[in-house]
Order: sequence, then structure tokens, then C-alpha cells
Amino acid sequence: MLAYLFGVVLFALGICVSVALHEAGHMLTAKVFGMKVRRYFIGFGPKVFSFRRGETEYGLKWIPLGGFCDIAGMTALDEVTPAEAPRAMWRFKTWKRTVVLSAGSVTHFILGFIVLFAMAATMGLPNVNGSPDIQAVSNCVHDAKTDVEFANPVCRPGDPAPAKNGGLLPGDQIVSVAGTPTSNYDEVTAKIQPLSGPVAVEVERDGRTVPLTIDVVQVSRPISDPANPSHEKIVKRGSIGVTFVNTFHYTLLGAFGGAASFTADMFVGAWERLLEFPERIPAVVKAIFGGERDPNTPVSVVGASRIGGEAVEAGLWPLFLILLASLNFFVGVFNLLPLLPLDGGHIAVTWYEKVRDWVRRLRGRAAGGPVDYTKLSAVTMVLVFIGGAVTLLTVTADIVNPIRLQ
Repeated sequence: MLAYLFGVVLFALGICVSVALHEAGHMLTAKVFGMKVRRYFIGFGPKVFSFRRGETEYGLKWIPLGGFCDIAGMTALDEVTPAEAPRAMWRFKTWKRTVVLSAGSVTHFILGFIVLFAMAATMGLPNVNGSPDIQAVSNCVHDAKTDVEFANPVCRPGDPAPAKNGGLLPGDQIVSVAGTPTSNYDEVTAKIQPLSGPVAVEVERDGRTVPLTIDVVQVSRPISDPANPSHEKIVKRGSIGVTFVNTFHYTLLGAFGGAASFTADMFVGAWERLLEFPERIPAVVKAIFGGERDPNTPVSVVGASRIGGEAVEAGLWPLFLILLASLNFFVGVFNLLPLLPLDGGHIAVTWYEKVRDWVRRLRGRAAGGPVDYTKLSAVTMVLVFIGGAVTLLTVTADIVNPIRLQ
């Protein structure tokens, strides 16, 4: 229990640090460009303490679930003093405003990469995509009627060794079985299990494709009986005797490439989850009223922290760190959506002004001036309401019917 609570607090602290650095990204880039930063606070609610350094007030508030960076003149509606007016944010060039507005998301991306690089350089990165890379080639395969026999094979004279005899080597990546391309080890396993006898297998080795012939052997394997989950039944399955990579390990130099590749995969994953987000909300509502919680449904900070706590309790630190990195990538991508009041919405308005003024110049007209945000307030309030409702739903689901690791 103590480990669980430690994990929950540690994950929540990681989120707070991410948010604080998000706002710090806005603050630092604004200062670099000469914009007036009035305040930088971590948290919301009543003030715990603050101090002033130069022209900026720094402080901490009691509710550590966010933060803010107050830049003078972020919009034309923001009242500025005569002294602040020349340095109001809306007066700066479009590219500078874009850099400042996107700096928060970029900070999340950098944090996610740092977490992944630290993992790659120490404990390695998990094979989350199931890449069919071979870690080890068995000296034999034979019948196994219990999990113990399967996990601890004892080779006897005459036992077949399909992979070893067929020329498979650790480090090979199986790219096709019997002429069918295979992108992950589940596909390799599914293709091999019904087969028997010589099978054409192609592997990628040192950047080139190598054709091999593997003599697949049908062996006995224990599996869970769907009709009686508490018992096992014995079935015949095709086997070649290989172990696939669960974790990729790197040198310190190679960790950069490994982390970069993993980062690209996480960007794709974050975008896919974002596209799936609306269609998964009904499942969250169903879970609140007693339905089974789909592990792919959105989670709140509460749910993510609970999962982080369970990961620490189970000693699954790689899962804890991957979850933290994934959350940073998702928040970074989400924050760039062209919707107010997100940073992406402010970026969209900034570039609308740029394009509009360019068109006006082509027509011989003067620049149009800053966008009137009062005309966008209705849309903004609708999006704020929707965001608040989704947050309430996910927090409720994470309290009454949370996603659990086991």
C-alpha cells in the first residue's frame, strides 16, 4: 500500500512538474523576445507565497493542478498600461508570437524525449509495437504439457531445433512467413502455429533480406480453456523455437536513435488516441453506471496517477515512465489543436491575422488590426464547457470504476 501511495504521489508530482515547465516555456521565450511577463505562478487558488525578481512576480498557489504565465497583451482585450503597451505581445511579429505560444507544447515533447532517452540509456525501451526481432534461438523444441515445462525446456538427444538448424540468428527480424509479410511477433506466431514441415521464412539481417527454410514442428502446448478458464487444455501448435525481444537495449550513443524512433511512434499514438477520443466518451459514461471499463478509454489526472501507483507497487517502473512520457506527448499534441482557449487556438488566430493582412495588402488596404476576441467568446465558452464536462466524466469514472493493471 505504501508503494502504491508513493507511486500515486510521484506520478502526480511528475504531472505538476510538466505543467510548471510548460508555463516556463512560455515565460522564457517571451522574455527572450522582449515581451513583458507580469507573473509566473504554479498552481491555482489562494497564494502560498510569491516574490518579485525584476519585472516578474513568481509564486506558488495551494492547488497544484496547473499554473499560468501572465504575458502583457497576449490578446488585444488584455488591458495594458502605457509603459507595457510597446511590449504587448500582440504587437510582436507573427513568428515570435507563434514560438511563444507553442513553447509549452514543445516543452512537453522535450520532457517526453528526455524520459525516453533516460530509459533507453539505462533500462532499455519496451517493444511496444511487437517488432518481430529475435532475442534468442532455442537449442530445441518439444512437447510441454505444463507451464513449467514450457518455461523451462530441457533438451534431450534427438529433439528438433527448427530455428537453429534453419539458420535463424539472434538479432534477425522476421519479415515474412510462407510468403506473407509479418509486421509484429503476433502475426509471426499466428502464421506459424497451424503449419508443419518446411516453411519459407525471410529475415532482415544487417540491412539485407535473407531467405531461409525452417522445418516447423507441431508440439503440445498448454493453453487456457475458454470453456473453463481455471483449467488448461493441451493443443498442438507449430513451433520453431525462438524468443522475441521484449526490451530493446542501447549504448549511450545509440540511446538517442532509440529514443527518437520511440518518440515518433508515440507521436503517432498520441494523434490516433486524439482522433479516437470522441467515440470513446460513451464508454466512459457506461463505465460510470457499472459497465466494464474499457482500458482504452480516456483517463483523467486521477486515473493516470492511480495507474502510476499500481505500476510502482508492482515494480513496473518502465510502465510508469512510459505512461509519464505518453501523457506529455498527448498533452502537447492536444494543446496545439486550433481551438480556443488552447494555445493552438491562439496560434490559429495569430496566423489568421497574418493571412488576412496579406490579402488586404494585395487589395491595397491597410492592416486590419488584432482580432476581436469578444466575437469568439461564445465558441470559447462552448469548448470550455465541453472540456469541463469531459474532465468531470473521466474523473468520476476513474473514482468509481478505475482502469486497473490487474
